[in-house]
Amino acid sequence: MSAVPPRTLAVRVLIGLVLAFVAVYVGYKAADDPRTFVVVGLNGLTLAGLYFVVASGFTLIFGLMRVVNMAHGSLYMLAGFFALELQKNLTGGEATSAFGTSKAGIGDWIIPLVVACLAVGLIGLVMQQVFLRWNQGQELRQALITIAISIIIADQVLANFGGVAENLAAPSSFPETVSLRLYDISYPFFRIFVLLVAIAVGLALWAMIKRTRFGMIVRAGVDDRQMVSALGINIQLVFASAFLIGAFLAGLGGVLGGTMISVNKGNDTTYLLFSLIVVIIGGMGSLAGAAIGALALGLVDAFGDVYLPAGYTNYSVLLIFALLVLVLAVRPLGLFGRPA
Repeated sequence: MSAVPPRTLAVRVLIGLVLAFVAVYVGYKAADDPRTFVVVGLNGLTLAGLYFVVASGFTLIFGLMRVVNMAHGSLYMLAGFFALELQKNLTGGEATSAFGTSKAGIGDWIIPLVVACLAVGLIGLVMQQVFLRWNQGQELRQALITIAISIIIADQVLANFGGVAENLAAPSSFPETVSLRLYDISYPFFRIFVLLVAIAVGLALWAMIKRTRFGMIVRAGVDDRQMVSALGINIQLVFASAFLIGAFLAGLGGVLGGTMISVNKGNDTTYLLFSLIVVIIGGMGSLAGAAIGALALGLVDAFGDVYLPAGYTNYSVLLIFALLVLVLAVRPLGLFGRPA
């Protein structure tokens, strides 16, 4: 085993000290008000679930297929607005409002969910076939093309849907809150539902990538497309299907996020950035890494908003980038990243 360079060792020791200080500080705050600590922790977990659903599609497209899709956040945003408009049409505009003040029928939520996810999945497929299929491996060109697409989508969303943030109404069959039997906490049920969906998505993607012929072909095709094509496999069809799934997951995240938080024009850049952070922290192409990255991002985001000293909570976003720097200082390829 090779010795760790002194500079690297010093960086790791410094990071360890910083993490120890943060743990002691948060632990002190938790002991002072354990009820708030539990609620904030649950907020972080449910945020992590939402981040994972969105980032899992980005992991499939960018991390695994090596396609730089900078319009992934736009697909998230677009799905939220599609579902919102469809729900308004189904309910006569009466169901959509701030979360918890109004409810929709189960069909008034499920139908917009399915339609929006399929529509966004097809838009992603068209984008891949028309703009990205012919420049595989040309990352800079892909980035510029998808940035242009995201700008066009943002302008069209503003022109057709407006810039006011709204909420999708949750199904009326869902309870508003559930009792956790801990510190008399009643927690929003839909946030727990999002976490359960994220777990289901993670298990389904893991099974698809690791246990099916389709996943094996995708992984092999990224490494050696000519070899896979020589075996008589239509690699372009496989890649198109994988891109469709990734865009579908962005749409699923958009509808879940639109119900849990809001449907907002600024969601495109926000969730693209979150997806990039999750993939970079976890490592390119690693589903387990995406889960750990989403969990770290969600907890840092939630705890930073509450436990930073008074007057500094507006700077909680800086903690996210500090997390990114800390991880890359120790693991330049991400927690589960491997050399290409």
